[in-house]
Amino acid sequence: MRSYYEQRALEYDDWWFGRGLFAQRDRPGWEQDVAALKAALGALPPARTLDAACGTGFLTEALPGELTGLDQSERMLEVASARLPDAGFVVGDALAPPFPDDAFERVHTAHFYGHLLPDQREAFLAEAARLAPELVVVDSALRPGGEAAAWQERTLNDGSRHSVYKRWFTAAGLAAELGGRETIHAGAWFVAVSAVRSARSRPRPTGCPHRARPAPPRGRRSP
Repeated sequence: MRSYYEQRALEYDDWWFGRGLFAQRDRPGWEQDVAALKAALGALPPARTLDAACGTGFLTEALPGELTGLDQSERMLEVASARLPDAGFVVGDALAPPFPDDAFERVHTAHFYGHLLPDQREAFLAEAARLAPELVVVDSALRPGGEAAAWQERTLNDGSRHSVYKRWFTAAGLAAELGGRETIHAGAWFVAVSAVRSARSRPRPTGCPHRARPAPPRGRRSP
């Protein structure tokens, strides 16, 4: 997965904009749902936010407040930092974020949670709860007649093929899984849920994975 997204960095936004290998995809209502999703994220109250596995920052730019992006791909962060020069960006693992407890008011993640296997989900949710009282998860909507989970073979522009695990969600199903309080967006292609946890109820991971040292932040702000 790590090498896949590093290789995909310069073509990742083709998925959002319907370019390249995605130009001929039949995605009715896609552009409208992308716009509605970004508007829903933009309507959130401003908060000191970590965007975990932020990728190219396509959705990061919709988030209100002081922004820090975290991603394991340096190439992704090069694109993101050019898009958002006033945000801070750190190279690191979203399953072991290199930040202290309560460093943020919100953790946001998009199209990352749906790639995680069960033990990885548990680790991520524990880390998100450690870092902030609110978690916002954006992921792919379960399409009519579609399967909820699958291993996919994906092809990049250079012809390389990669095996990727992927899940799709209903808004209600994702909210139930996260213990969510609010559905932010429920569209044809995307769902977004906010889960708010009190300080007392935040889970603490056991056997927490080793935290790698963060690379120097890129941009003007970082925690």
